[in-house]
Amino acid sequence: MATLIDMPKLSDTMTVGTLVRWLKNEGDAVANGDMIAEVETDKATMEVECFDDGVLIKQYCGEGTEVAVGDPIAAVGEAGEEAPAGTSSAPAPAETAPAAPEPAPVAPVAPVAPVAPVAPTTPAPVAEAPAAPASSSGTRIKASPLAKKIAAEKGLDLSTLQGSGPGGRILKEDVLNAKPSAVATDTTSSAPAAAPAATLEALDIPVTNMRKSIGKALVGSKTQAPHFYLQIEVDGAPLAKLRAELNGKLADLPPEHGGTKFSVNDLTLKAAAEAVRRVPAINRSWEGDTIKQHPNVHLAFGVAIDDGLVTPVIRDAETKGLREIGAEAKVLIKKARGKKLTPNEMSGSTLTVTNLGMFGISDFYGIINPNNAAILSIGATLKKPVVNENDEIVVGQVMKIGLSGDHRTIDGAVGAQYLQALKEILEAPATMLV
Repeated sequence: MATLIDMPKLSDTMTVGTLVRWLKNEGDAVANGDMIAEVETDKATMEVECFDDGVLIKQYCGEGTEVAVGDPIAAVGEAGEEAPAGTSSAPAPAETAPAAPEPAPVAPVAPVAPVAPVAPTTPAPVAEAPAAPASSSGTRIKASPLAKKIAAEKGLDLSTLQGSGPGGRILKEDVLNAKPSAVATDTTSSAPAAAPAATLEALDIPVTNMRKSIGKALVGSKTQAPHFYLQIEVDGAPLAKLRAELNGKLADLPPEHGGTKFSVNDLTLKAAAEAVRRVPAINRSWEGDTIKQHPNVHLAFGVAIDDGLVTPVIRDAETKGLREIGAEAKVLIKKARGKKLTPNEMSGSTLTVTNLGMFGISDFYGIINPNNAAILSIGATLKKPVVNENDEIVVGQVMKIGLSGDHRTIDGAVGAQYLQALKEILEAPATMLV
């Protein structure tokens, strides 16, 4: 008897998911543990696992379709078995169409929440040849929503790409692997093509579930939490010196001999956790009727990905050494960029650090991660004239660190004390290694 595979609830706040890509096609053999599809949640893009052995006999939705949690996305059974009828709690589309691996446009499917229009799809006929590239005649290009988004960001002309998906559909990998020659050009002119950076066009970019979730959370934080802002200047030379010494000794060693390489981010994460030991009041959260002070530092840090920003969490960071924090951060960053983070790895933070120093940004302020009391913003270490202890103007290495605080939970004095403690640690960084 066929088994239905439903849209799973992959995060606490998830109500719908967008099926980004099928990893198995109808008729493919599947086994318990196989990943059959990629689903975009409100936090990340994750894979859906099959828990039965058999054949994928039915796909109930096409790529790019929003599906409510609990609604079926596929059926697994015996070869030749008839698939059960799918039931849906999502709004019915204007026109019903059979499901198949490769869709083509029909009347728009009503989205669960208002978003920028996404081209809805139905299956292409079996005998249909791969879609021709778009041209001045308006021929439609078949591409997944994510492929369109990435192509728009990279300035690529989809009509020059060969799709590897069913029926010639252009997938994310096709865009990522595209050569520079695929940059959009004006074929009606004999003049040399403009440089990619000069190409501008109007776009309506679909709002992903992740972007909607980010927008909802940050609007809520900014409107509900009364933010206040503090900034402190740190002498970045001692930290840079320690990092150079550590990497000089350890970077060339094999991992089995203790080899590793530390980033500025690793060092600032360790320092941020260590400073909480000195000012525990920063490690609080607003709970409505109570203010909760947490006994452990669950340290979140920002990682930029194609679809937005995620904040993986290093749990019990105050108990971990620099090597352990650095190793854990590297694993979480890799998983974030591969869209493999689990909901548990992105929840439960008590303090957040965000770093834009690698982009040359000297100072900025973040929006508080609900329900943290504060977020740290780490700027680049820049060479600037400073006055030393002898009242001489010399070249110094200045790092600016900002703090955005929730005035419901903490006052300015707590934020100032925490920044002072962090400054002391960063200017004598060897103290956080003992």
